[in-house]
Amino acid sequence: MNYAVPMADWVGWLATAVFTSSYLSKHPAVLRRVQALAASLWLLYGVLIHSVPVIVANVIVTVVALGSSFKIRETAVNERE
Repeated sequence: MNYAVPMADWVGWLATAVFTSSYLSKHPAVLRRVQALAASLWLLYGVLIHSVPVIVANVIVTVVALGSSFKIRETAVNERE
């Protein structure tokens, strides 16, 4: 019996760990960037398992998370000035 874990499963578990760790962030922009990283890993997972819905959903999440993280940062910088 072969108990080797497929590469796609490792990527999925890593994505889960990264996403879960995002809740430890104290700063909203950092939280969203970590979530974007996790979504990128889920995107890779979708590619590895050939799942269009997983790919499309995580492209959207990655773009929105990154975009909003920079908007939060920009807002914070403008409020300091």
